[in-house]
Amino acid sequence: MRIAIYALVLTIASGSVAAAATSSAIATVYQFVTGLNNGETKAALAACATPSSIVDDFPPHEWQGPTACADWARDFGANNTKHGITGGIVTLAKPWHVDVSGDRAYVVVPATYTYNVHGKPVTESGSILTVALRKISDTWKITGWAWAKR
Repeated sequence: MRIAIYALVLTIASGSVAAAATSSAIATVYQFVTGLNNGETKAALAACATPSSIVDDFPPHEWQGPTACADWARDFGANNTKHGITGGIVTLAKPWHVDVSGDRAYVVVPATYTYNVHGKPVTESGSILTVALRKISDTWKITGWAWAKR
């Protein structure tokens, strides 16, 4: 009987730890997206690990290394200016996957990107944000992410 109770307590505790890790990992993804949506690039970049790796749908399409997130943000801004893109907002839906294994996590989230091109509204629905994270000093950091639009 004691073994059964001990096993139950461990199962409940493990579930709580797993739920907390899952919640913390997805919170880091939301920190990144919310920072970008609010024009708070520093807050967004604070979610990134060093080094990191990014794949996105605008040239040069991939960024790697210790400044990958900052390099991406710079190029994202330049791309937006070049094409007259303003007011961009990414809205994340319910994650398809939030898988946590020890100090690593994998998150897949459907997303919608709305913005204006020369003042005309555009909506890109059906996009996917895929993120890899690593827990560094008790904080989840993004080690890589990829954006795919439909």
